[in-house]
Amino acid sequence: MEVIVIETPQLGDRSYLVHDGSAALAIDPQRDTDRIEAAARDAGVTITHVAETHLHNDYITGGLILARAHGASYLVNAADAVGFERTPVTDGQTLRVGSLTVKAVATPGHTHNHLSFIVDDGTKRAVFSGGSLLYGSVGRTDLVADADTVGLTRDQYASVRRLAAEAGNDAALYPTHGFGSFCSSGPATGARSSTIGEQLGANHALTDPDEDHFVRELIANLTDHPSYYAHMSPANVRGPGPADLAVPESLGAAELTRRLHDGEWVVDLRRRVAFASSHLRGSVSFEYGKGSSFTTYLGWVLPWGEPLTLVGSEEDVENAIRDLSRIGIDTPDAALGSEPHALAPQAALASYPRVGWDGVLAGRAAGDTVLDVRRADEFAAARVVGAVNVPLHELLLRLDEVPAGRLWVHCTSGYRAGVAASLLQRAGRDVVHVDARFADAKAAGIVLDTSAA
Repeated sequence: MEVIVIETPQLGDRSYLVHDGSAALAIDPQRDTDRIEAAARDAGVTITHVAETHLHNDYITGGLILARAHGASYLVNAADAVGFERTPVTDGQTLRVGSLTVKAVATPGHTHNHLSFIVDDGTKRAVFSGGSLLYGSVGRTDLVADADTVGLTRDQYASVRRLAAEAGNDAALYPTHGFGSFCSSGPATGARSSTIGEQLGANHALTDPDEDHFVRELIANLTDHPSYYAHMSPANVRGPGPADLAVPESLGAAELTRRLHDGEWVVDLRRRVAFASSHLRGSVSFEYGKGSSFTTYLGWVLPWGEPLTLVGSEEDVENAIRDLSRIGIDTPDAALGSEPHALAPQAALASYPRVGWDGVLAGRAAGDTVLDVRRADEFAAARVVGAVNVPLHELLLRLDEVPAGRLWVHCTSGYRAGVAASLLQRAGRDVVHVDARFADAKAAGIVLDTSAA
């Protein structure tokens, strides 16, 4: 048995291709299926089965597309009322993938009908746990419905114990979530690999002997999750179509200028440093980078379903289209070029100051506001004395709560603050982008409040 890992760091997830040298099982594939198909070609194997551990809440699946393209059996929990043909599987059911044995194990918690898969080649075992048992923690349990959260958390506690017992200590563990995904909960670690045995000694879901304590602690530590999650599971129930990854023809100058003038969402993909220095007035900054949170925050912050225009280099636009397709933002328009002003010469330009913490100390005047756009839980842990907190993902809905006057906008690293500064300037506010790590604020002389908020 060989396991090939397909990383999607933009969403903090993994997909897997497990094979015996001939037949392969794809598990939790993302919508851009060309990556997993390339892995199969490189390995010289045939995809005969595709499996979903659950109906995903954080991305659009590529499972149905992949199974149809390869004539593969599509393994989905029989209890999921989906709108497409699949091979229904149930708890305890065993299938063959070439010489491999695949056993489905019901592991409710992340969702009601969650499955994990134990794959055995006769000498070793691998556990594909989806959003059940993660490295250091478990998948969050509050994504189905508020009324179900306590029950699902209890289910999660029981499920991971059952899974560990069935798989055995030596089994390798391969979760889908837990690498930065908002689908993980609690103290998920940054580990790159693990076994069931390691998790038995380190995972709080397996080491906490008190179920009630585990339930209270997990629920108390759940933070906000992206609003676009609400659209993912329904799309996966219907059966998503393939992603269109083609780069569109570049917009002309007149059309781009019109969109800016009419207040449409025009997203500048350049680095936030370049955006602050000069940008098309009315555009907003979502710096693109393969390791950034571009996809998560664009999907979370901008109104769902409204027309979107990407402005940037052809490479960045191409990559951004791929990333956005994974969360169901399809076929955005684009203006291609590294210099936005050249793309719309008649459009007005804008800029705003960008400073470090020393610049805050030197330039902040009486009456100015430090605006912290981190999540409420981050703000509660430590904050600049006197700062106002409006989380980035709530900013467009709470603009009327932002104090008047100049705003010194910060976050944890500078990324979210760059997005927020651009949104605020678009709304007519006077902003300064504090492009600095919050961890460096105290050393720079900024007075922090670490008392319980």
